[in-house]
Amino acid sequence: MTVMDQVANIAYSLIIPVAVLFGFIMLNAAYLSYMERKVLAHMQARMGPMMTGWHGILQPIADGVKLFFKEDIIPAKADKWLFSLAPVLLLIMSIAAFVAIPFGPPTDFYGILSNKVPLWLTNLNVGILYVLALASVGTYGVIMAGWASNNKYSLLGGFRSAAQMISYEIPMAFAIITVVLLAGSLNLAEIVNAQSEKWFIIVLPVGPVAFLLYLISGVAETNRAPFDLPEAETELVAGFFTEYTGMRFAMFFMAEYANMVVISLLVSILFLGGWMPVQILPNTWLGGMPPVSWINGLFRLMPPVLWLLGKVYFLLFFFIWLRATLPRLRYDQLMAFSWKFLLPLSLATLLTTAVMKQMGLL
Repeated sequence: MTVMDQVANIAYSLIIPVAVLFGFIMLNAAYLSYMERKVLAHMQARMGPMMTGWHGILQPIADGVKLFFKEDIIPAKADKWLFSLAPVLLLIMSIAAFVAIPFGPPTDFYGILSNKVPLWLTNLNVGILYVLALASVGTYGVIMAGWASNNKYSLLGGFRSAAQMISYEIPMAFAIITVVLLAGSLNLAEIVNAQSEKWFIIVLPVGPVAFLLYLISGVAETNRAPFDLPEAETELVAGFFTEYTGMRFAMFFMAEYANMVVISLLVSILFLGGWMPVQILPNTWLGGMPPVSWINGLFRLMPPVLWLLGKVYFLLFFFIWLRATLPRLRYDQLMAFSWKFLLPLSLATLLTTAVMKQMGLL
């Protein structure tokens, strides 16, 4: 094999997939902000961004250029190294989580390629543990930002975020273990394949409960309303990133939106069948009408990756809908809800799943 062939193989197997994935993450981070502003505006009888491009479609680009050229201010008494490292650490952990997430089964793109290629960077046997570990490490970025800013509001926001993430990681982990028991694997692709007959969200009685536990914990993990106590504007100005400006400020926002996409991807993969198409039941209509299996057949013609992304963007819309609908919790309510309600319920769900699995009911 020549040197040029080796270079081509490296580009084909690593550089191109990494570039595509990175572009996907950055575009989502940019245009989720636009989606959120437009959806919130219409829910509140406003128009949202309208001036930059058609219906404000270029607003994320204008915001990015503005933040890139804004003055980068570091407080005089801040810990400069940790202050600079915190947003970078948080963003890297958010992006690295995408490495082990499958976006679909291996495909040849309808015969365009000679061989089928996987729609993931790496297929880890413990993929779900890898994603959970990165989410835990990302907590350090928030704590570092709060402490290094030398600001009381930032410090309070950092402490709040640390306590909140630790509290809600536990019921989230128990909900994931429930899915692992149902699927018999920690591999995300195998978890999707295990739902080829029945999505885990409809596995009674544990599926719907585990789904709600994970969804609620995921909203809290991303510091989204109504669990946005670490950055509560009315109490803490902006919380742990009060002192940040320019691109460092943008990094926190990119990390938040990237985490939203990760949580939505995991909800889709763990409970909603991943890239499996929606099935309409029953297969025949009453009165001799055409069979619903025709519609099921049409659904199967859609590329699997589009099914996964459709579920993801519906969940992202749900994130925004929550922000427009629910008021922010008090901090004591936030902590009590996790330790007194979600934790016992997640333990009960896990125990019920284990007993039913042992009895052969699942």
